[in-house]
Order: sequence, then structure tokens, then C-alpha cells
Amino acid sequence: MPSDPTAALIVAAGRGTRAGGGLAKQWRMIAGRRVIDWTIDAFRAAPSVGPIALVLPRDDADARADFAGTDLILAAGGAERADSVAAGLAALNGTGATRVLIHDAARPCVSVDLIEAVAHALDHGPAAAPGLAVTDALWTGGDGKVTGTRDRAGLYAAQTPQGFHIDTIRAAHRARQAPAADDVEVARAAGMEVTIVPGQADNMKITTPEDFARAERILAARSEPDLLPIRVGNGFDVHRFAPGDHVILCGVAVPHDRTLSGHSDADVGMHAVTDAIYGALADGDIGQHFPPTDPQWKGADSAVFLRHAVALAAERGYRIGNVDCTLICERPKIGPHAMAMREAMATIMGMSPADVSVKATTTERLGFAGRGEGIAAQATAMLVRA
Repeated sequence: MPSDPTAALIVAAGRGTRAGGGLAKQWRMIAGRRVIDWTIDAFRAAPSVGPIALVLPRDDADARADFAGTDLILAAGGAERADSVAAGLAALNGTGATRVLIHDAARPCVSVDLIEAVAHALDHGPAAAPGLAVTDALWTGGDGKVTGTRDRAGLYAAQTPQGFHIDTIRAAHRARQAPAADDVEVARAAGMEVTIVPGQADNMKITTPEDFARAERILAARSEPDLLPIRVGNGFDVHRFAPGDHVILCGVAVPHDRTLSGHSDADVGMHAVTDAIYGALADGDIGQHFPPTDPQWKGADSAVFLRHAVALAAERGYRIGNVDCTLICERPKIGPHAMAMREAMATIMGMSPADVSVKATTTERLGFAGRGEGIAAQATAMLVRA
């Protein structure tokens, strides 16, 4: 931990109208929680951080009531961001903190690692802040046209939290005579040297409506840290023959002198694929999700089962990467229908047929399949983190 007590100051006094939604962005919901809640909890989780001051809009009584009785030190914001920061610094008087990390509430994806990196950098200087080196080409423009270029060497995109020895940044704010974009500008105007800490691309500031979707992806992924990138499952099924004139295999009606017997439509191939997906999720099999004792599934289209498995995978944060199904029988011949089967199952699963394999083999006339008593199928499904 840093050698001296460190406080956090979270600025949430802005209106955030560019983000849309009719509500200031810090109060908008993202990944199941408000933006500001994600931000506060990141600092609560940082070992270096002690007291936390939260600067709220001066005229927002509801916001103040919402945080009343918590561990947060509340302050009323001012007309400009620098005024709000000054109010937050004043609220930290008496806490014993000798350092402060000043952060925008609209950066909810800040990581504990970055917070700690800025805090530790204050062991070696009066100020530190994260920045991302600019790697894209830079243009100037006007009237929708490129008017020139700028050298990107030595340019950084500024981020927060920006850290300071608290007495020096208080003095810098008292001495401020002009508007400032951030606290680094205030500090440099006071002659303070600021160390650049490597920033993080995920530490984005929510500014436009599109930013909410990106931040949600980042935070949702963090809230499920144990979600494996890939999961694989196997499925196996068997159905006996019964009198009839066709069989349903992988969603395709194939002419045959018999049919397959089962509680549903007895699509042995689709059942194997469905069980492979359930297996990858470690969530049972078709019989558990659709009990054969339940009359509502009598004669059911097996596409119902497959769609359920795919939807369940999506709920758990996965898409179907690819599936491979092998039908085991002497007859009917599968080859002439394999492409139609791939297309049928791909449509149900929302995939490309190129990612769905259907093939067949025989048992060299051995066993029940070799004797023509029924058809077996085995399948493998790979689930990929969405």
C-alpha cells in the first residue's frame, strides 16, 4: 500500500445530457446497476483507498437522500467541474488523508489495478494520472473535409483517477484563475509535475448513447469472471424403428419404409445435438427439461428442444461455435440429405451451415443398428463465450 492515507473524490455533479435517455448518465442503469454504483464500488474495492467523497448536484435532494447514512462523505457541486472538485476537497478536511484520487463518476469501468497504480505513483511525485498514448492518425477538419494532419508523437488521451498530494491540489485549486478541463490542467498551471501512469482502454468515459453498450459489455464480462471462454459437450441418443413411411433426422423428413418411435418426433440426430449443448452447459439432458411423462411433448417437433438449448446457452453468455453430428445406421442413406440437414439445424440455431456438420457411419452390420432395428446418433457441440 502507499505510505500515506489516500482518499477518493468521485465527481458526479454533472448533468450528462449528451448521453441521452432523459436522465443524467451517472444515474442510468448499466449491466443491472446504476453507473455511479459501479464507480463507487471500484474504489471501495481498492486496498489503498480509505475515505470516499462523493460530489452530487447541489439541487438534487433525492441523490443526497439516496446516499445518506452510507460510508460516503457527501458534498454539493458547483457551477463548473473545478468548483465541484474544490467542494469535494473541502469535504475531505479532517479525514487524515494526505493524498486524493479524483475520478469522474462517468468512468464506471475503472479497474482496481489502475486505481492502485495511480495511488502508488504518488510515492514518487506530487501528482500522477493515467493516459493512453494516441495511436491513431490525427486530422484537422472543417465543413466535413480533412484540412490537415497533426503529429501524434507525445500525445495522450487523459483518463481518471488523477492523483495528488492533497495539500498541493487544494492550493492549486485556490490559485486557479481560469477554467480547466481537468485537475491535471489545474495542477500544471500551479507548476506541479504530473507523472503519466499507463491508462487502460476499458477505462472509458460514458459520453454518447453508444458508450453505454460498450461499457455494459465490459462490466458484464467482469461480473462473470469464472465464465470459461469455451465449453464442449457430447450428446448420444437412440430410437428404435416402428411402422411408417419416413424418418425425421436433423429436421429433415427422409423417405423410408419405417419410422422412428419416440415420445416426440424421435429426431435422433437433433436430440443428440440438443443434449450436447445441455452437456456443455452441465445442465442435464432433454429428458430433464422436457420429461417424456409430460403429455404436452407427445409428437413435439424436436426443434422446440434445440431452440431451448440454444436460448439457455445465450442466457449463460455463450453462442454455439460449431456442432458435429454423426448418424449411425445402415439405412436410410444419409449422404443425399446431409446438406439439407445442416441447413435445417443451422437455421434453428442461428448459425451458418458451414459451422454445422452432419455425417453418417455404419456399424458393419453389427449390433442393433447393423440389424436395422433403429438409429443412433452422437454429437459434439462447442460453446463460445459471447
